[in-house]
Amino acid sequence: MKNPQSVENTFNDMNGPVIILGAGESGIGAALLAKQKGYSCFVSDGGKLKEDHRAELIANGIEWEEGKHSIERVLSAALVIKSPGIPEKNELVKKIREKGIPVISEIEWAYRFIGNSKVVAITGSNGKTTTTALTYHICKHAGLNCALVGNIGYSFARQVALNPKAWYIAEISSFQLDDISTFRPYIAILTNITEDHLDRYDYQFRNYINSKFRITMNQQPGDYFIYCEDDEVTVKYIKEFSILSNPLPFSMRKELHPGAFVKDHEMTVAAKDEKFQMSIYDFALKGKHNQYNTMAAGLAASVIGLRKDKIREAIQSFEALEHRMEHVATVRGVEFINDSKATNVNSTWYALESLNQPTILILGGVDKGNDYSLILELVKEKVKAIVCMGTDNRKIHEAFQNDVAVIVNTSSAAEAVHSAYQLANKGDVVLLSPACASFDLFKNYEDRGKQFKDAVKAL
Repeated sequence: MKNPQSVENTFNDMNGPVIILGAGESGIGAALLAKQKGYSCFVSDGGKLKEDHRAELIANGIEWEEGKHSIERVLSAALVIKSPGIPEKNELVKKIREKGIPVISEIEWAYRFIGNSKVVAITGSNGKTTTTALTYHICKHAGLNCALVGNIGYSFARQVALNPKAWYIAEISSFQLDDISTFRPYIAILTNITEDHLDRYDYQFRNYINSKFRITMNQQPGDYFIYCEDDEVTVKYIKEFSILSNPLPFSMRKELHPGAFVKDHEMTVAAKDEKFQMSIYDFALKGKHNQYNTMAAGLAASVIGLRKDKIREAIQSFEALEHRMEHVATVRGVEFINDSKATNVNSTWYALESLNQPTILILGGVDKGNDYSLILELVKEKVKAIVCMGTDNRKIHEAFQNDVAVIVNTSSAAEAVHSAYQLANKGDVVLLSPACASFDLFKNYEDRGKQFKDAVKAL
């Protein structure tokens, strides 16, 4: 395995420019890093650039285009850095592949320039954002020279270009992992694997599973792989991959040494020669799913070698993230919870599992091949009404019409909130946990969550 520095040197004499497809946060970061390292680069986006991104490219003297792709220029590339949002079936990507031009993701590009710094990379279908944020919070609290990068925080490449650190705590999606070649995290965390993004993987769950396990593919015997021993999919497939790193599983069902487990309401974390314990009642994050997230983050912090008292303090002081089981308000005895980040069925399962009150559930958006039977038992047990919020709600009606007495359609966040409020009684909870992507009615899940919160505050 080459070290990052030698990987960088092999690219110093590239014959041709670096072409960056997509001018979102990752694309801009990749361009800034390319410019800083002395590469000729060009940014091409088929859509419209954000004002601040356009200004940044101009200020740094980086060439760009929007609203089109200049195919000949793109195909002159020595290397293409592709936005994770662009699928393989895209016609331009097919042309690039046919020409044999290497295509990498922005995390792979950034990794090539980190020198002796180390990466903690977190992926998974659910819990990765919370686990990443908590791991970063622990590291920061303990005084580690670190940055939060990837899908939250700055793009990895931007951070490396503008403010390099000794440690990078990175949230990584399957789309980003699809285009790595040398990316090697010192610590890799896989929270779980459930059916998600199947539209990008030819509706083959195995393709998605393979993608997630790519996080381990370059790891060496001195590295660590943290994973959930209770996740059936992970455990079923783990032996099919040649993983060289040290396994560190976590579980609520069995005691693990080394690893982490919860027993009798106490978490035990045993990594390397270190071991510490902590009551789950002291966790800032509540709910069973967050106990899993906390075990994963605790193991990572322990492997890094942070002090036990600092890890405990940080787990106690962490504040929940916006759009993840976020308490918005209680209006006349009705509690409103914003879980807009729940873009797949499994996320909604975790949300429902953590609630005890009668629930009005707001569901819907862009369906990515959802199997709603996964939440049917919890819906029967806890949900008194479903409010659909999307342009096509047929699948939701078909899944729940025999088990939920009231299912209504709405076409905006404000309408959904009003309908849910009318259906709720004192002591009920209104839960926005859509189980779908947001792109039919909203810019993204943050926009959806913000509109939901604004509508609640307007009641």
